[in-house]
Order: sequence, then structure tokens, then C-alpha cells
Amino acid sequence: MSSEALRATMVYRLLLKAVRKHIGNDEAKKHFKDYVSQEFRKSSSISDPISVQEKIKLARDYTFLLNSVHHHKDLLFSYNIAVDRSDEVKRILGKSAASVGLQLPEVYQP
Repeated sequence: MSSEALRATMVYRLLLKAVRKHIGNDEAKKHFKDYVSQEFRKSSSISDPISVQEKIKLARDYTFLLNSVHHHKDLLFSYNIAVDRSDEVKRILGKSAASVGLQLPEVYQP
């Protein structure tokens, strides 16, 4: 496998991982993953090395964008910028409790 093909494979995997993590993997959002796969398959027949490098760079940049937007959103939540954080705090407490083998009790709501 050539170095370009290896790099393209690595970028493809990272992009699919970012799409699954930040956009979602359910049926309603499946078209994002399908579009990425379709674009990589179309680009596999390109023989011009400069075009291949540009496509790989575009995919790498889009992966970076997805990860950065998600990280930015997490930062905004952590800084409490006009956001109700009760669900976020509940999720974090649940993960902390689960890490030591406990579960949070159900809150009674009359």
C-alpha cells in the first residue's frame, strides 16, 4: 500500500469516527456517513497526485472542524454560558457513579 493510500485510509477512518461521534449514528443521520463514503469512493479513481492531496487535506480539515465545533460546544457548557446545565450535570454524575459501580437514585417527582 502506498503512502498516499495509507494516509487516505487514516484520514477516512478519522473522519468517519468524527461523524459517528459528533453527528450521530442513528438512521435519521445516516446520510452524512453515506456522503463521506461516497466521496471517498469517487476520489479513489483520481490519478492526479495534486488532486488527491487536496481531497485528503479537505477531509482532514473537515474532521478538524467537526472535532473543534464539538470541543467548543463542550467549553461553552463548562463555562455555563446561558445554558441550563442540569442535564449535563446529571450525565456527568451518572458517569462518575458508574465508574465506581454505583447508580444514581431516581428523583421523586410528584
